[in-house]
Amino acid sequence: MLSSLCRQFSSACAVRTLSSSAAASAEVVQILKLNMLQDNPGAVKKRRRIGRGIGSSKGKTSGKGHKGQKARAGGSIALGFEGGQTKFYKLLPKRGFTNKPHKADMLSLNLGTLQDFIDMGRLPQVQEGKVLTMKDLVTAGVATSSSVKHGMKLLAKGKERLASPIQIKISRASEEAIRAVEEAGGEVTTVHYNRLALRALLKPEKFERLPKFARPPPKWQPYYTNWDRNRGYLSVQAQMRDLLK
Repeated sequence: MLSSLCRQFSSACAVRTLSSSAAASAEVVQILKLNMLQDNPGAVKKRRRIGRGIGSSKGKTSGKGHKGQKARAGGSIALGFEGGQTKFYKLLPKRGFTNKPHKADMLSLNLGTLQDFIDMGRLPQVQEGKVLTMKDLVTAGVATSSSVKHGMKLLAKGKERLASPIQIKISRASEEAIRAVEEAGGEVTTVHYNRLALRALLKPEKFERLPKFARPPPKWQPYYTNWDRNRGYLSVQAQMRDLLK
């Protein structure tokens, strides 16, 4: 029995020697585990506990001083309050204005995007020679009806890819976009739509009887009566073109 214990001890020593030599020759690899993650030293500072005696340096009144409005719970003073006298910002005169309540944001439509939808076959009206409207664009998935708040504006981004002759009626268009469409053999007509007319155009099923489209307000009449820059639908040239078709 003693001899067998000696043999086991000697074999264990040999294995330990081999394992130690193998460990010395092998590269030590440390595996990062979740339980090893920790902050860098000094990254987290322990907060000071207030109201815990004078030894904490914030005892008794907890740094709020003696009595007064600011020593009470919820006793903060509003920003700009000057003890009851007229606030400084009210002494200054008003200047300027904001047009935000009357701002009409147009949804941008690039010529490159329009050509992509034509190539995908989503706008068959172009091959049929029909006039594109914003209703056709919404139906094709170019935009959603909820995103068209006040109308759409045609922009010239991607004009180098435009190859189809497009006839389109849209709220507004840039001069460069109009030039690119006409060079490709198409036509652009800018048409005014108020909120009611836009809803009637995009969702005609909501109306038992379609309303009559309103004329543009005085502010936008110069835009829609201009032919040279805007191709407005109220211009003489646009109305003559529609009569001769």
